Amino acid sequence: MLNLKSRSVSATRGGLWRRRALSLTLLLLATEFLDEFIFGAREAAWPLIRNDLRLSYTEIGLLLSLPAVFGHLVEPALGILADIWKRRALILGGGIVLACGLLLTFGSYSFPLLIVAFALLSPASGAFVGLSQAALMDAAPEERERNMARWELAGSLGNVVAPLVLSLALTVGAGGRSLYAGQALFALLLVAAAWRVPFDAPLARREHEAPSGLREGLRGVVRALRRREVWRWLVLLELADLLMDGLHAYLALYFVDVVGLSETKAGLALVVWTCAGLPGDILLLPLLKRVRGLSYLRVSACVMLLLFPLFLLAPGAGLKLVVLGLIGFGNAGWYAIMKAQLYDAMEGRSGTVMTLSNVSGLFNGLIPLGLGLVAERLGLATAMWLLILGPLALLFGVPRESK
Repeated sequence: MLNLKSRSVSATRGGLWRRRALSLTLLLLATEFLDEFIFGAREAAWPLIRNDLRLSYTEIGLLLSLPAVFGHLVEPALGILADIWKRRALILGGGIVLACGLLLTFGSYSFPLLIVAFALLSPASGAFVGLSQAALMDAAPEERERNMARWELAGSLGNVVAPLVLSLALTVGAGGRSLYAGQALFALLLVAAAWRVPFDAPLARREHEAPSGLREGLRGVVRALRRREVWRWLVLLELADLLMDGLHAYLALYFVDVVGLSETKAGLALVVWTCAGLPGDILLLPLLKRVRGLSYLRVSACVMLLLFPLFLLAPGAGLKLVVLGLIGFGNAGWYAIMKAQLYDAMEGRSGTVMTLSNVSGLFNGLIPLGLGLVAERLGLATAMWLLILGPLALLFGVPRESK
């Protein structure tokens, strides 16, 4: 009888633990959905923003680069604090600041005010979304690669929804700015939900190996930056991003200024891009059960080296959209697999991963400005060829064996 009661209590506790783990996972994935929804809506709205504020390519490059660089300067301290202090407080605070930044963006009617709003959003996203990713990685270390695939799938859903919601807002006459108010409300709802959910301590702290203070945390970052394996994944992540967020950032402008589509029709390119990536992210989950992630990266990089030049050289918008869809489908999983490798290389220091990513991201944050300057002088069609460096880096940089 006693054994039956013990089993019943154990089963009840197991059920509660599974429900708690599922609630935490869904909440963390929702933060990524919101982040990509914000990003995707902004990228789709660039022609509208450009015309509304009469921006040049250089000013667009500054709006893309300077806030990112500011975030990369602020977020390293947040990553270290997440490993030695209250990660939950940093996540909740980041969500509140993110909502404030979205409301400021909603009311920005000049270039200086908009760049201040974007600068506020960048580190807020790092605290709210970046540390949520670290919490997800700590929740199940043995499932990192598949959980990162789920993370990327949630982001793809946000990217798919964003241009559709923007088109709907324009159709009903609400205007593109109304999205920022809705996104701010969504962020506050997620903060309210996270307030009730406990977060596990970082893995290193649970194992009594966490740095004892900020100084020791900084030493840990320096030690990590001396490791070749850490640098490998940091550099590859930033270069591969050229054919992910880098392409996404200039896609609407490319179809308006180079291909010659209207601003409304250019939004179709973003829908094709995001919708094509969605089935790729869905198929990645079962694929990673059968194929090594590193093998998939190398094959996919070879395919992209064929498809991206074809996209740039293809005559007519129709063929370009077809090839763009193939690119979006073919590079699914790049971020998930490489980020999981970085977390493995930094076992137990998930918050420090965000710090390291921001150190390398200082270079990446200047890429949009560089593309804007090249586009200003040589044309956007020429500047787009620089993005092929992404798959080239993967082809030569991904190792044969996981460390």
